[in-house]
Amino acid sequence: MKRSERSGDRPRLGVVSGRRRQGKTFLVESLAHETGGFYFEATEATETESLRLFAAALTEHVGQPAPFSFANWDDAIKQLFVISAERRELVVIDEFPYLSKVSPALPSIIQREIDRAVFRDAPVSLLLCGSAMSVMGRLLAGSAPLRGRASLEMVVRPFDYRLAAQYWGITDPRLAVEVHAVVGGTPAYLPLANGDTPDGPDDFDDWVRRTVLRPTAPVFKEARYLLKEEAEVHDSAMYHSVLAAVAAGNCTRGGIAGYVGRKAADIGHHLNVLEDSCFLRREPDVFRSSRSVYRVCEPLINFYHVVMRSRWGSLESGRAANVWKDSRARFRDQVLGPHFEEMCRQFVLLHDDSYEDPGEIGAGVVVDPVRHEQIQIDVAVFAAAMPGERKRVLSLGEVEWGRTMGPGHVDRLRRAKDLLDAKGYDVRDTVLVCYSGVGFDGALAGERGVRTVGLGELYG
Repeated sequence: MKRSERSGDRPRLGVVSGRRRQGKTFLVESLAHETGGFYFEATEATETESLRLFAAALTEHVGQPAPFSFANWDDAIKQLFVISAERRELVVIDEFPYLSKVSPALPSIIQREIDRAVFRDAPVSLLLCGSAMSVMGRLLAGSAPLRGRASLEMVVRPFDYRLAAQYWGITDPRLAVEVHAVVGGTPAYLPLANGDTPDGPDDFDDWVRRTVLRPTAPVFKEARYLLKEEAEVHDSAMYHSVLAAVAAGNCTRGGIAGYVGRKAADIGHHLNVLEDSCFLRREPDVFRSSRSVYRVCEPLINFYHVVMRSRWGSLESGRAANVWKDSRARFRDQVLGPHFEEMCRQFVLLHDDSYEDPGEIGAGVVVDPVRHEQIQIDVAVFAAAMPGERKRVLSLGEVEWGRTMGPGHVDRLRRAKDLLDAKGYDVRDTVLVCYSGVGFDGALAGERGVRTVGLGELYG
C-alpha cells in the first residue's frame, strides 16, 4: 500500500498475530519499509529500557538532531500519534506483548489516543503485532480497552500442506505427507533444518536423523522453545505434560487429567491457555455435540512428544539412529496416521471441488446400539445448515494411511449411514469416501455412491 493510495483521514488500528517462525515480522517490517513507515520491534526489557529503546528508534526514524526522551508511555504514544498524523505514515509496533507485560496500562493509553484521533480526524495508522497468541487474542476481546477500535485483525498462519510441499521442493506426495507430519507448514523450519530436504522417499529416515533428531541442528530444540516463548505459560512442566497426554492419544479432558495425575477441573486453565496459544485445538464430535477431543496443532510439538521427549538424553548423546529405530512404529501410529486424517479434512476444506456448498467439516463417532460398536468417521462433510430442515450429510469418510482400503471399509461407512438415517439425518445423497495413503482394492471401482481419494488427488 503506497502512501498515495491511502484514503481517508480517520485513524486505523490493525492487530496482526502469529506464532514465531511464520514470517510475520518479515511481512510487517517489509510493509513499513515499503510505505516509509516507522517500525519498532520490542524486546524483553524493563519499562524504562523499553521507553529508551523506543525513543531512540523514533529519533532515528524522524531524523531529528535532538533525541526524544520519554518519562512514560503517555508521553511516548502522544508523540507517536502526532508524528504519524503529521507525516501520514504507518506505525508498526512488533512484539507488542513484551511492552504490555511490563506496562499493563499501554493498551488503555493507545485506546485513549485513538479515540482522540477519531475526534480530530487525525490520519493515524497503527499496527500492533505479536507472537504471544494468547496475549494478542485478548487485545480485542471482551471488555479489553481496544475492543471495537480495530479495522483489521489478521493471524499469520503456517502454509497449507500443498504450499508447504512446494516450498520444501518435494514432488513425491507420500514423502510430502511424511515431512509435513514432522515440521508442518512453518516456513522458517527449512532454514532451521539448514536447508536440508529429503533426497527422495528413501531418504526420509536419514533426513529425520540428520535434522530434527540431530543435537547440533537448530531445529532440534525448537519444540521446547515454542512453549517457553508463550507469555501465559508459567509452569512449563505442566503444559508439556498436557501436550504429551494428547500426543499419546489421551484426547478427552478426562483422559488428559488421568494422564497428568490431576482432576479434570484442575486442568481447565492449562487447556484454555494452550488453546489460546494455538498449541491445542478442541474438536467437537460432529455427531455428539456434548463430546469433544483435543488435538495438538503444531506438528513439530506432536513429533517432539511422541518421539523425542522421553529419549532426550539419548538424542543429546548422538544416538539418533537407535531412537528413531525404536520410535518409527510409534511415529507411524501416533503422528503420521492422525496427521494424515487432518490433512484429508483440510483437503475437503481447501481443495476439494466436489461439494457445491459444504458447511461443517469434522470427525465423530456413530454409535451402533445393536452391534455394541462405535464407528469412527474421520471425515464427515455436512451441507450448510438450513432452519427447519434435517441436517444433511454430504459425505462420510474413513482414512487409512498405511492400509489398502476395500469393501470392508465401505460396509462400515454404509452401516454408519443407515444409523444416521435412523437418527433423523438427511443421508439421501450421502457419498461414502475412502481416503488412503496406499491405494484401493479394485472391487471399489464398481461400488455405486463410493468415492476414492488417494495421494494424487490430495496433492493434485
